[in-house]
Amino acid sequence: MSKIHAVITGIGAYAPRYRLTNAELSTIVDTSDEWITKRIGIKERRILKPDEGVGISYLAEKAIEDLKSKNNFNPLEIEAIVFATTTPDYMLPNTACLVAYKTGMNNAFAFDLSAACSGFLYGLEVGRGFIVSGIYKKVLVIAGDVLSVITNYKDRNTCPIFSDACGVALLEATTEDFGIMDSILRSDGNSLEYLNMYGGGSVNPSTHETIDKDLQYIRQEGKVVFKHAITSMTSACEELTKRNNLTKDNIDWLVPHQANLRIIDAVVSRMDIPREKVTINIENYGNSSAGTIPLCMREWESKFRKGDNIILTTFGAGFTWGATYLKWGYNSTNSEQ
Repeated sequence: MSKIHAVITGIGAYAPRYRLTNAELSTIVDTSDEWITKRIGIKERRILKPDEGVGISYLAEKAIEDLKSKNNFNPLEIEAIVFATTTPDYMLPNTACLVAYKTGMNNAFAFDLSAACSGFLYGLEVGRGFIVSGIYKKVLVIAGDVLSVITNYKDRNTCPIFSDACGVALLEATTEDFGIMDSILRSDGNSLEYLNMYGGGSVNPSTHETIDKDLQYIRQEGKVVFKHAITSMTSACEELTKRNNLTKDNIDWLVPHQANLRIIDAVVSRMDIPREKVTINIENYGNSSAGTIPLCMREWESKFRKGDNIILTTFGAGFTWGATYLKWGYNSTNSEQ
């Protein structure tokens, strides 16, 4: 019996049109274009304006529209939807269910997955498991966040980093030697104090007191997270490439999470991967958490070729991190976003 693989047959993405530039941000908080560019590598970030009255499900619907413009699949054929996000529309119902209803995927069971910036890789692994079981043929993995709603624009150490975007990948069953070949995913729960949002959960439900203390916003110890991200992403990539006999010569693309340009540069340097093989768009989009990797893949999709060896790698709150090895499954010449 032929082995079943889960292959990506289409990528879609969407980022809000509003661009919050470093110049505008410097009128809100004590910062500057030079400071942000040097420390993070971001020039502007996409933001979903609060007065639009929509949330992450809206970005997901737009990403699905983008996917369908290239791969016009039948929504009723989607059997499962995994939505990786830490900024759902509501605490309940889950956002995946709302998206399934709004996009006509009425035969799919749908649920949210929370793994912060590692959400897309975790979602791919869950989707892969559904497909290789032989029970499911088509699974939709959605990943994205509206981090602007949990960003403190009085905190100059975090507000220049975060942004909003969403991506989507269609996974299908194949017996060809393409698709998700291997993954290494890790987590470490002994990290709460370094990267957190203390307010809004069952330990600290939202009250006047928690809001007065700004507990509803992301907080992080930047230096600690920076070091852990470099070490963890590099070690996951090295372990993954070693056990799959991959080298800098036969790796065609590295798609890293867009958290900080200096983190990306450090990982690339340690892996000794040529810069031209690395997808980077943090300068124009910022860090949209689970949305960064599919957004990058969408932007570089036209350059990917069937059979390309692609490594995805990420690090996020939890801590969560990992790397995934894809053997790309199709050629595309569509480069519009």
